[in-house]
Parts: sequence; structure tokens; C-alpha cells
Amino acid sequence: MICLVCCITQAYAITKPLFFCGSTKNDLYRLLVAEGWSVKQFDTPEAAIHAATAGAGVCIVAGRYPQVDPKIRITDALLQEAKQKHLRLYLEYPAAFPGLDLPKPVETRLERGVVTSEVFGATLPPMSVMSIHNCFVQPVTVDNPLLVLAKVVGFDKAEYGLKDTKTYPLLFEKDQVLISATALSNFERGRYGPAASVKQVITYILSRITGEAAVAIKHWPMDVQPMFDRNAPLPASARLNSIRKGTDWFYKGRFFVNRDLKSDWVKFGTIDPPVGPPVPAGVKDGNGSEGIIEGHTSTINYDGTQQYRYWLRADVQGEVSMALSAAGSLLHNKDYRQRARNIIHFLLETSNMRSGAKRDSTSAAYGLIAWATTNPSVYTFYGDDNSRAILGVLGAAAYQHTGEWDKEMAAAILANFRTTGKEGFRGERLEEPDIIKNGWQFYQNRSLIHPSPHFESWMWALYLWLYDKTKYEPLLTKTKNAIRITMEAYPDNWRWGSSMQTQRARMILPLAWLVRVEDTPEHRAWLDKMVNEITRYQDESGAIREELGVKGKGMFNPLNANKDYGSDEGSLIYKNGEKVSCMLYTCNFALFSLNEAAQATGDKKYKAAVDKLSGFLTRIQVQSKKHPDLDGAWFRAFDYGRWDYWASNSDAGWGAWCTLSGWIQSWIVTSQIQIEQQQSYWDVTKKSGINGPAQSLISSMLK
Repeated sequence: MICLVCCITQAYAITKPLFFCGSTKNDLYRLLVAEGWSVKQFDTPEAAIHAATAGAGVCIVAGRYPQVDPKIRITDALLQEAKQKHLRLYLEYPAAFPGLDLPKPVETRLERGVVTSEVFGATLPPMSVMSIHNCFVQPVTVDNPLLVLAKVVGFDKAEYGLKDTKTYPLLFEKDQVLISATALSNFERGRYGPAASVKQVITYILSRITGEAAVAIKHWPMDVQPMFDRNAPLPASARLNSIRKGTDWFYKGRFFVNRDLKSDWVKFGTIDPPVGPPVPAGVKDGNGSEGIIEGHTSTINYDGTQQYRYWLRADVQGEVSMALSAAGSLLHNKDYRQRARNIIHFLLETSNMRSGAKRDSTSAAYGLIAWATTNPSVYTFYGDDNSRAILGVLGAAAYQHTGEWDKEMAAAILANFRTTGKEGFRGERLEEPDIIKNGWQFYQNRSLIHPSPHFESWMWALYLWLYDKTKYEPLLTKTKNAIRITMEAYPDNWRWGSSMQTQRARMILPLAWLVRVEDTPEHRAWLDKMVNEITRYQDESGAIREELGVKGKGMFNPLNANKDYGSDEGSLIYKNGEKVSCMLYTCNFALFSLNEAAQATGDKKYKAAVDKLSGFLTRIQVQSKKHPDLDGAWFRAFDYGRWDYWASNSDAGWGAWCTLSGWIQSWIVTSQIQIEQQQSYWDVTKKSGINGPAQSLISSMLK
């Protein structure tokens, strides 16, 4: 039966030509030609309608989107001619149509397409959601649209309907003409998604204008897609290739700040959000001595490009330096190693992230690393961001076989430790003026319980790591106490952010390293419990499914109405069970942590989870000839049910299609390298000579 349908479709495409008004570069035109359709192309609606044979299908597509093409207009005479010839018309983004008021197009960002009719079939029922990225829509007023644009809460369904949100008709009928108020034919260039849903809409349009119910599209074009299909065999070299492409992405993205463009970076980096256009292709890339920016924001423009985030963050500098150093060692690339050194010099010496009080050994803020270079008069210290900056520099040092940054890293760990409370918790963030005013002893002596592994646990891991090198007992004692409290609070009293999986992924690392320094049955049991808790959500593909935590314990504002969409940071899902993985908060950190757990224990179950997750990340790495700055990246979100880059894009700033040179890219690349070499971070850094400077700083900083 399937073969019969294909034959019918093929025969129809050959014997009944489609009359097409628009550019031969239009996505729909190229799709039809690639699918073997007989298409006759014209430059004006008049020419297409005049030439069309009785009963034929006519496509009139947007010519200058996002501008309205004045040529794309339907007069009364043309409409009457079409009716007399019984033509089947599809018209989009017109300059004029009889009886239809066409105001100036409105540009939208957070709004998404919502199905409002049964015409698309059971696979795309009413309230289904899709993204028409950076949509320019003519705000027409019509009855009974088939598809509308609206800001709605939900993963792939408008969970609260449309009653409390403004809607713009996207696809509707008028005078027997199927009309789109935007350029739906821009689907490939604009990267509309999810692909299966957009394909269903385009299939419906083609079915309407041909009168054939059996229309089928065999090959759907995508400018950005995963490296491998779900079930495609992975070559033996697949992981190594993902490392090469993942490292090369730093260069392709042109994220290294160029000294000559520093004024542009300042301009974009000091606004909120710190967003600007990509670095022009003709401009020479920096060498790391001015740092590296964050990556892409999640918003996709109508032409498929994405803007850049221009903040220079401390954690990103450390993380990227580690990834480059690891890749430089594996691939014998001197430039990777040198850029890593340049970035660390920028972080520790030439930027303002360790200036002033943070460099003054008599100050209570001594040793701490600022969150970012922005707002230099007030520094924010996130313990977690400090931990990843420190882990990055220590990792880079190990791969570079140097101890030249040991004093700064020892001071940074101890600076965080002495501002950690009696129970072993530090809280979400501290401000420099408060630390100087209160003194570090105030924070060391305060009582604070904060069971949120995302904020706390990787600094605990560093305390354990430094304990292993120095045997300074308070590092172990206080950390064990905090870990015990946190494990006893699991899961109902954990404070979760975008996902409980984030918290589980982060908690595995200190538990693995606690087994390293004190291998007891209880510590093994804690580790095993946490690994089991996260891997029970691991799909056969290797993906780890996102999971919301206990209601009322989330950090971010709940999405109680459509107006809340995009108002705060948040999850990629609306409810538990939706098949989405997160590479920003979960899978990236889980890969690193699970590998540490596997290497620390030799547990085959842990190793199997690592291998599955590594394979999944190898498969979903971005490949794109059209967008070199995305080729080799990992987006935050992946829908492993659809095998497509899709999720709720509600997160303010860190939505589904963001990239991040630090958090995402660096931890995945570094972990892939260590898995490829059957190593752990613990072993890579085992020969660190940090004990000498640390002992001296323990005496001076912790009196």
C-alpha cells in the first residue's frame, strides 16, 4: 500500500505541473524540484495565474520576506480569473488581497505557531505547537484560522489554550484561497520546527492545492541537523571525530575576542541581555588573550542565524582552557594549548575578574574570582561558577604539565572554603562589598542549610580534591557533613532549578570523589543511589530525560499562565514524561560525573551508562554546512522522541537552541577526551603540586 501511494504521488507530480510564483531559491520551490515535481516558475502572480491550466494548483510565495513584496498582490480581476479557471491557490504574505486589510507586519520572538483546526490530521491535533522563528506576521483579522501565532506555555501543546493570549492568524482561507500571513515557505532557511510538524503543514498545503490526498514528502531538507540518526551504526572513529569537531567549533564560531573589536564587545557585553550579531566572517579571530565569549543565544532569526552572547565569564574562561588543553594534548595541537594559556592569563592577570580586593591578601575577598567582567564596581561570587573556573584551570594545568597557577587556584578554593558556613553550605551567591564589610569569619560561622547540589556540590568536590593533596582535615569534615545533610534531604527537600536531573547530575561528582578519599560502604551506597536515580531516566538511545522536582521547591517562577512564558529561567519541559534531554544543565555534567564514578569504582553499570550517554552526545552533535558557527556545537535541548532539536523555549536567555562555549561545549569535549583515553579527571590531575602553595595559604588565610 505504501508503494502504491508513492507511485500515485510520483505520477501526479509528473502529469500535473504546479504553477509557482516566486524565486527558484525559495525553500518550497527547491523542495518540490528535489522531490521530482513538475514545477513551472513565474515572476509575478499575474503570469502564474494566466498560464495556469484549468483546475491546476498555483503557489504564490513571499518574495522579499521579511519585507512585503509589492508584486505579490491579488486584484479583483485576478481573483475572478482564478475562480473561473477553478484554480487551487496558495498565497503567502501578500501586499494586497480583495476585502482583506493587511496592516504592516509585526515582528515576534516568543510567540509560536498553534494549530487551531483538525485539518492537519491526528498527528498534529488542535493546540499542537511549532516554531516559526523570528516570525514576521501580517496582523490580519479573520475567522476560523487553521494556524495562529501566540505566546503559549507548553512543550509541544498549548497547555492553557488561547483564551488569555493575543493571537495572530497564520494560515486561513478566504474566497477559496489558502492564505498565509507569514512566509511558511521559509521553513528550511528559517529552521522552523519541529521538523515533522512543519512538514505536516507543508504537506497539507500541497495536498490542498493539488487536490491529492496522497501527497508525500520523502526527504525533508534541514540546514542544521544531528550528526547521526538514532539507529545509524557509529563508526569506530565517531567519538574522536566529535572531539575534533567540538574543538574546532571554538574557532568556527569566532568566539575568541579580537583586540580590535573590543569596543564592540564592550558595547554588547554591557547591555542586558548581552546580545549582538555574530563576529563578521572577514574579521581576524582573537588568540584568547582577550578571553572568549559565551556562544549563541537561543533565538533563531528568520534567516536561520543566531545572535551571540558577549559576556566574558570566569567559569567559561576556565572551562574552555581545559577543553583546549585536553584537545591539544590528544591531538598534538600547539595552537589549542597556547590559546588555553592565553585565556588563563586573561582570567587571572589582565581581566578585572581577580583585581582589587580579590588580589589583596589582607582582604576578606582575597582569592575569590568574579563572575564576569561586566559591572566591575560590584562583583558577584557564585560558588558553583568559581568551582567550574577552578576545575577548568586545574585541568588545563594538568594537561599542560605546569604548576604555574597552583597558588591562585589554591587561594580560590580556600577563599570559597572560608566563606562556607558551619554546616558546609555557602548559598547561591555572595557580593564583594558584603564580604569586605562583614569579614570572611562571619560567613564561616553562620548556620546555613542549602540542599541544592547545582550551587553547592562541585565546590564540595574541590574541597575533597584539595584534601587529597593536603590532608587538611577540615576540608573533609565539613564536606562530609554537608553531603550527609543533602543526601538525607533527598528528594523532597532539594531545591531544584530547571530540573531535578540537574541536581542529580551535579551530586554524583562529590560522591565519586568522596569514595576516592574515604571508600566506605556508606559512601559507596550514597554514590550508587544517586547514579541509579539519574540512570533510571536514561533512554535506550543514551539520552537522560529531564524531570521536574517537587512542586514548590523550584527556583524559578512557575508557568501558571501564558503570559509567564519567557519571563524567567526555566525548564525545557512542561510536565514529566516529555522526551527531552538538556545539554546545558544535565547531560554535559552527567557525562563528566558518571565517568568519574565509573573510574573511581570500576562499576560496569556506571561504565555502561557513560558509554550510552557518550554515544548519544556523539549522535546529536550539530552538523551544518549552511551555518559554520553551529557546526560541531551542541544545543541545550534535544527531543530524543522526535530525534530533533526541540523543546519549550521559555527559558529567559538559555532556551532550547542556545550554545555555550563553557558549560555545554567544554565539559562534553573534555569528557569525551577522557572517555576516549580511558581516563578520569582525578587521575589526570593526580600529580598536581598544589600542596606546597596550599599549605602556606592555609596558614595565612584560615587563621
